[in-house]
Amino acid sequence: MSDDALGRARASSMYTACILIDIDGIEILEERFGDTTVQSARDLMLARLRTPLRKKDRAVRIGDTRFMVLLGPALRLDLESLLQITSRLQSVLEEPASIRGTTQYMTATLGFCSSVRLPDAAAGRDMFEAAGAALSDALANGPSAIRAWTDSIKAARIARQSLRIEAARALENGQIQAWYQPQICTSTGRVSGAEALARWIHPERGVIAPHNFLEILEEDGRMPRLGEVVLSQALNELHSWDKAGIDVPRVSVNFSMSELRNPKLVELLKWEIDRFELTPQRLGIEVLETVIAQTKDCIVVRNVAALAKLGCFVDLDDFGTGHASITSLRRFAISRLKIDRSFITRVDRDEDQRRMIAAILSMADRLGLETLAEGVESVGEHALLAQLGCDHVQGFGIARPMPADQLVTWIKAHNARIAEAPRLGRRSS
Repeated sequence: MSDDALGRARASSMYTACILIDIDGIEILEERFGDTTVQSARDLMLARLRTPLRKKDRAVRIGDTRFMVLLGPALRLDLESLLQITSRLQSVLEEPASIRGTTQYMTATLGFCSSVRLPDAAAGRDMFEAAGAALSDALANGPSAIRAWTDSIKAARIARQSLRIEAARALENGQIQAWYQPQICTSTGRVSGAEALARWIHPERGVIAPHNFLEILEEDGRMPRLGEVVLSQALNELHSWDKAGIDVPRVSVNFSMSELRNPKLVELLKWEIDRFELTPQRLGIEVLETVIAQTKDCIVVRNVAALAKLGCFVDLDDFGTGHASITSLRRFAISRLKIDRSFITRVDRDEDQRRMIAAILSMADRLGLETLAEGVESVGEHALLAQLGCDHVQGFGIARPMPADQLVTWIKAHNARIAEAPRLGRRSS
């Protein structure tokens, strides 16, 4: 379709443009009213989109919430004229909509590319991808943003593609490794576990933080492979620590939605656990609260429940950010709540934060769930959380993620310190 638009424009020595639009608010309608209402909303958006267009322009839906406009040949399609067109389209789309007797408000984010900006040899696919890159930039800058394809976006796209190729190679050649952040029991002060976190050890750029490559691996469908790598390394290290007499009761591994959807996940984990001569109780499964709160996928529910039944320890990660219900906590057989760092920051100096944490801890206690505070960055936060009854803590104030050999050294030094220091936290009765 974009090839045809570009060909017609060039044949008449004129220009065309591709505009991509993402509508935010349609998913909410599906939750409230169901598929039929959602389809009506999509039809309404498409009809609105076509209203201000000329006969030679085309508008189509290309996804659940995404639409495309291809402008017919025009003599002038510079940045100013395209901004006027896209602003007009956005205004039309964002008019309040009457749906099932209620007024609904949706927002439209747009990205566009004109053939003026493309080399002569460019194909329609190039124009579509450039508009897609502009839309991605717009979505990253908040709702109702409009972005044009520019040289800076082009440079960022080239850099991202290069990073994508490098990340795929790094995953297979051992550059992406599991690092470990210790978790501390507030009653004893001893290490109660360690979370395995992916780090990319780049030969030229050093350690690359996960937020710089996880999204790319997810886009490429490589999260299951990353999960395999981190899980295998974590269980291997746990086995090695046991042999060396280093007490790490449990290692926790993050599981993505794509991994949790794998119908063979339980079999795979059982095999890996047996391979390293461990018991299921030594493995923690970290699942984001947003996954628990939003999923309707029966496979995910069955997998998490089966892993809990197997004996694995199920952590609900980032608790407080995903609005999981108490029913969800039971349905997924959650063992421990990992309280999100946003609730932990300045808890020793902020009364509102303290009340919030106290409420969470009280609820967890009544439900028979353990608790772990993540993002602990100061001695004051650590001490107050222990006094309030939080079972475990983790964060930069205790230790940053580190390679396996450094963790061994850290644990030995930590055990030596607590052997000589007074106990921090609650006294056991």
